[in-house]
Amino acid sequence: MYTFGKINSFEGKLNLKQIVNEVDFEEMEEALNICDLSVLAKKYKTWQRHMPRVKPYYAVKCNDDALIVKELADLGTGFDCASKNEIKLALEAGASPEHIIFANPCKPASHLQYAKEKQVMTSTVDTEYEIYKIFKHFPESNLVIRFRCEAKAAQCPLGDKFGCNAEADAAALMLLAKSLNLSVTGTSFHVGSGCSDFPAYNRAIATAKNLFKFGEMIGFDMKILDIGGGFPGADDDKFATIADIVNESLQKYFPEDNIEIIAEPGRFFVASAYTLICKIHAKRDVRTDKKTDLKMYYVNDGVYGSFNCVLYDHQEVTAQHFLEENESLKKFKTLIWGPTCDALDKITENAYLPNLTCGDLIGFPNMGAYTVPIASPFNGFLVPKTLYFKAIDEII
Repeated sequence: MYTFGKINSFEGKLNLKQIVNEVDFEEMEEALNICDLSVLAKKYKTWQRHMPRVKPYYAVKCNDDALIVKELADLGTGFDCASKNEIKLALEAGASPEHIIFANPCKPASHLQYAKEKQVMTSTVDTEYEIYKIFKHFPESNLVIRFRCEAKAAQCPLGDKFGCNAEADAAALMLLAKSLNLSVTGTSFHVGSGCSDFPAYNRAIATAKNLFKFGEMIGFDMKILDIGGGFPGADDDKFATIADIVNESLQKYFPEDNIEIIAEPGRFFVASAYTLICKIHAKRDVRTDKKTDLKMYYVNDGVYGSFNCVLYDHQEVTAQHFLEENESLKKFKTLIWGPTCDALDKITENAYLPNLTCGDLIGFPNMGAYTVPIASPFNGFLVPKTLYFKAIDEII
């Protein structure tokens, strides 16, 4: 029997089907997250193998589950935090203040004061107003100037909201900081979450080099380059391609050993660590000419819960069934709805599944990124429970 709230151990490879068969779904109203914490260590090793010069600072906003944050802290990642509560979570997990970057370019003053209290010294800025705010509340901060250099294709573009114009504004921000006796120690960028324009990293790193030169020219000790996020979570081949571009760019523009290179991966670590299991509670057959053209299933999680990633993260989810595999099993075009009364609560209309019925289960892999922190109990439907697992050989 599996225990909620604690880490369940397993040997070899996590057997998803066995877990599903052993959980009493009849007694559960909510969906179920199955989280394999062992994935985090594998992803960390993959990161170190492909980008050994770059230290990952996990983007807490992607999945702020306390066990996830603790596991990553134990592995040795730093943390990209956007608020005082995320800073608090990282510190409680064992992270040291010097391995936290307060990477929200627009911080509430009270959160900045909390960072000062906890001696989180590095903060991202991209406007003169933020520089004046830091001058007032935490002038000892080490400032990292965030500039805009966005990918041409990304799941979630960020340039409209964050990042100064590298040519028109970045130098002026540095000069303002200099006039206020503040310390600028580096630059940062974010090509966009879920980037598929890989050369964007090269363009951004080249721009960062020019800004480093200017910062050094006016007397700053430029020592931190933050290359942001955008790394895929479930495609290690694509990640390896990005890593090759990053490594080549770093060798060209930042060959010096004294420059600390950091990144802000989120989905890279956690996307593939989660599989969501939903239960069908209602069904409809759509027929034309006495033939079923479409099957609709209504499940116990939706876009106001874990599948908010469909709306906000532009994710295309994959559905899998748990029936015995049979080549002759006919599959139907399938539309899967969430449980609420809102017509926007559509999970996917591009699935092909066998004939399922009420009480059957549907699994959705790669559901660890931008799901858990945003899920809400809208319309009275509960957010999922989570079962945690970890391979025995990785339990210390």
